[in-house]
Amino acid sequence: MTHEPELTSPVDLCHPDGGPLNPAARGWSRQPLHRANLDGRDPGRNKRWDYWAVLGGEVVVSCVYSDIDVLGLADTWWAELSTGRSGGRGIITEPGLIRLPQVCGTAELHVDRDGLSLTIGAEDDAGTRLAASWTEDDGRPGSFDIRIARPPGLESVNVVVPWSDDTFNFTSKQVARPATGVLRVGDEEFVLGTGGDAWGVLDVGRGRWPSRLTWNWGAASGRTADMVVGLQLGAKWTEGTGATENGFVLDGRLTKLGRELEWSYSWDDPRSPWAIEDPGGQLSVVLTPTYDKYTLAGDDDLGSEVHQVFGTFAGRVTDDDGRTVEFSGLQGFAEEARQVW
Repeated sequence: MTHEPELTSPVDLCHPDGGPLNPAARGWSRQPLHRANLDGRDPGRNKRWDYWAVLGGEVVVSCVYSDIDVLGLADTWWAELSTGRSGGRGIITEPGLIRLPQVCGTAELHVDRDGLSLTIGAEDDAGTRLAASWTEDDGRPGSFDIRIARPPGLESVNVVVPWSDDTFNFTSKQVARPATGVLRVGDEEFVLGTGGDAWGVLDVGRGRWPSRLTWNWGAASGRTADMVVGLQLGAKWTEGTGATENGFVLDGRLTKLGRELEWSYSWDDPRSPWAIEDPGGQLSVVLTPTYDKYTLAGDDDLGSEVHQVFGTFAGRVTDDDGRTVEFSGLQGFAEEARQVW
């Protein structure tokens, strides 16, 4: 349940000159409707990215394609959760090389330089394709080729978070998207989505950010009985804005939560359980982590520190019609990110 206005038709994120937030853009939608016309104002403050995570049981794969104005970033990463092995490759580019469309999913994203080739396909009715190749630090070749489906009618959390008229972000968070494909590292091959569930999670960001910010983000997907459940959970960065990125999907239908969620976890012991509660009673979940992806990069002027933990969620959700669904074993992750940019 939410107090936030629901948008049902396409809208520009900014005023026509790329300036302040368009008042008509405030709100949320069940499909991506915002056109991020950020160009022309506040160079250095505009941030654009598409981030994909693929949850494949004991294997996780991710990629990011990002333009944060002052530089570009492309990255691939994988981990085998049971052994702790991980790899991938990231590159940083000069400003202007990596570009993203104003409407997410409408153009192919591609970079091929410095030992990394990454392609994120444009969305069509069937979904999108993620393909990459790189060389591991130990010299082994790495690659993946993954198809992320988009089930007909699947809804997602799409919302503008307004810190002010001059600082704001549109995000599209998409969960419960079935995935199939292959990750290859040297002579090893990991097959995703065959003989077990694999799920794609998409995080789209298009906005004009303050220089320092901390956020929580969590997501999960899986099956319980004959139903597909997807969780999209956030905190910290939305406080005081009147907007949240919180919700859950039951068989493709979104229940939007307008309340701030209560997160309980330990930054110093991130592999202990993460509990997340809706004070209104529509969601209560616990993530039991098995792997912590810790990253520290940059400095006090430009950098980030993140604990992103992967594991399984258990708990319950209640939709706006009063239907309660209990579940366990949903593949997912949660994170705290401390960002300076």
